Amino acid sequence: MTVLTAYISGIGLLGPGLSSWAASSAILKGTQPYEANKTIIPAPELLPAAERRRASNIVKLSLATSLEALATADMLTTDLPSVFSFSNGDGLNCHSICECLASEDREISPTRFHNSVHNAVAGYWSIATKNMATSSVLCAYDGSFGAGLLDAMTQVVVDDTACILMTSDTPYPEPMHSKRPIPDNFGMALVITPQITAQSIAKISVDVTQEAADIFSDPLLESLRSHYPSGRSLPLLQAIAFAQSQAQSKRVIIDYLEDLRLLVEVTPC
Repeated sequence: MTVLTAYISGIGLLGPGLSSWAASSAILKGTQPYEANKTIIPAPELLPAAERRRASNIVKLSLATSLEALATADMLTTDLPSVFSFSNGDGLNCHSICECLASEDREISPTRFHNSVHNAVAGYWSIATKNMATSSVLCAYDGSFGAGLLDAMTQVVVDDTACILMTSDTPYPEPMHSKRPIPDNFGMALVITPQITAQSIAKISVDVTQEAADIFSDPLLESLRSHYPSGRSLPLLQAIAFAQSQAQSKRVIIDYLEDLRLLVEVTPC
């Protein structure tokens, strides 16, 4: 594979004990202790009232992380291509539809139905941001972050355009939770640009490798990385945080497929 090189110009992060990228970089560097608090998702104020009432947690989560990343990158634009990569989508809505289909009254509400499609989040996001550019919507189970990063980086390099990547996970209720145990809501977003900008945080180069993925020595952070597919992004975010503070390049191996990982080189801007 050709090595893909681009620039991270904005980051958004929201998960248990991680209230934003700005608040979490010190935790990832180990200079502030991690506290495992429940994820608090802000209301999606950019959505019109009707869509706001229908919005699920995965919509709210994607909006929160993407808006933080876009604000950091100073790219609140309506023509930014986007990549959405989710390991399972809206777990609560899937559970509710299954409950309905297992009951005597099997009529599914239109809202439940249109929220059930995997690209529903992309639709809500385009309404909220008034973005008219193309969107890719992916699913690769536990490799969803890696798949999304490769897709976004490829677009940036091949099309010479900026792109935003959003990856999020939301929990299923029981009984599906026992089969797919995602504990809470977790999401992150990256704004990736082909050239360095005034807001660029780090230069990254992505290649594939068969080396083992990096894990955290901190068991609480490792629990986040291993229990949330989008949490596979945390070693990369840690490398960015360290690269910024130490003004030196970092190398990190990120989970992707069972027999293939991503090798990422991070250089501070």
